[in-house]
Amino acid sequence: MSAVNITNVAVLDNPASFLSPFQFEISYECVTPLKDDLEWKLIYVGSAEDETYDQLLESVLVGPVNVGNYRFVLQADPPDPSRIREEDIIGVTVLLLTCSYVGQEFLRVGYYVNNDYGDEQLREEPPQKIMIDRIQRNILSDKPRVTKFPINFNPENSENGEQAPSPDHVTEADKHEEETLPSTNSISDKDEPKT
Repeated sequence: MSAVNITNVAVLDNPASFLSPFQFEISYECVTPLKDDLEWKLIYVGSAEDETYDQLLESVLVGPVNVGNYRFVLQADPPDPSRIREEDIIGVTVLLLTCSYVGQEFLRVGYYVNNDYGDEQLREEPPQKIMIDRIQRNILSDKPRVTKFPINFNPENSENGEQAPSPDHVTEADKHEEETLPSTNSISDKDEPKT
């Protein structure tokens, strides 16, 4: 069982201009006190074919994390359009929200993002040169893709002689759980597939 359960992620200010900051209201519960901070990252996938175009938009540490319910707003600057190939600016891409504990990623929420001109005439007859200030971003927030990875939330136990399960002993089915959420922003354990 995970020490941290994400209960909701709400995408704020959506749709918005391509150049507007991203905002996510994240709610989670902690069922066991944690000694270290949680690290949240927001990553913009600049190209489906080449991860060198991915941009880390924000990385924040949140803590201390005691037993209880928490909520905060993660705000990040938009991606730098000069670091995206021009042919990849318009169209569908992916935005990843991840959470890690002591360098171990245990949650990844993926959203499809559709970037297109807000003006119908520009959509029908796109200009030769991209007009970045006229592009509208729409995060498809009703269908996030959630992947959970099992991690050791008590790494100090490994140092005291207690061993976490070896990755060699984890079966392929146990490595991670993926789920597609129903059309809400709610993320809850009752939606998890039973194993």
